Amino acid sequence: MQVARRGIAIVPQGRRVFPSLSVDEHIKLASRSKKAAWTPERIYDTFPRLAERRSNGGAQLSGGEQQMLAIARALLRNPRLIIMDEPSEGLAPVIVDQLIDILKRLTLDKIGLLLIEQNLRVATSVSDTVAVMLGGRIAATLPSAKLSADEALQRRYLGVSSALH
Repeated sequence: MQVARRGIAIVPQGRRVFPSLSVDEHIKLASRSKKAAWTPERIYDTFPRLAERRSNGGAQLSGGEQQMLAIARALLRNPRLIIMDEPSEGLAPVIVDQLIDILKRLTLDKIGLLLIEQNLRVATSVSDTVAVMLGGRIAATLPSAKLSADEALQRRYLGVSSALH
């Protein structure tokens, strides 16, 4: 609770959507105030697919829709920072592209994002800086653009090359 009071929200790995609650019930439970920056109306404007599916239960949503709902719940806390654990996990490439667009828009709203992400394209598309962890320790902190453009660095830290192509 203290973390939430400090303006930090989390989008957990696996989304943790309640299967029997509708999208609208999830939104109402997470909503704080009609005077807040993020309201149910703004959520439905930002995520029109959720508006279309507002009466569907969590178990009836695709993985991408569940991820939108998990992000929506976090936004309704009106955070200054959102921590996202593997937001692109299990999503189709077209949905990953939509996720990247959403995350970029959030940074324009001055919401800080801390992504724990294995998808290099997602991580470097929405961040200014990346920290590479190896063996549970930070091995490097560098500009996202530098990592995305340098195949030698990608091989060195990630064991991949041409990861963004």
